[in-house]
Amino acid sequence: MAPRPGEVFAFVLRSSRRIAVSVVGGVLVAAGLAMMVLPGPGLLFIVAGFAVLGTEYAWAAAALERTRRTAAQAGQVARKGATVAARRVRRPRG
Repeated sequence: MAPRPGEVFAFVLRSSRRIAVSVVGGVLVAAGLAMMVLPGPGLLFIVAGFAVLGTEYAWAAAALERTRRTAAQAGQVARKGATVAARRVRRPRG
């Protein structure tokens, strides 16, 4: 038996927050993925999308936490590499 239009409307009203979060988060993640090959802050948009999706979905919250840990580790490696490279560069005397 097919649901009546009133039942569908009531379901949409009850689910409107989850629908809005899904749409906004999905658009942010999609835009971020596009910006990975196009000019723009792709990683920032992906993280923002996961943050929005994480308010409703546990998998997105877990992905956001993994991304934060990986970004922190990458930042430490980059800082260490920059420090080592700066020590190796000889400055001209004069």
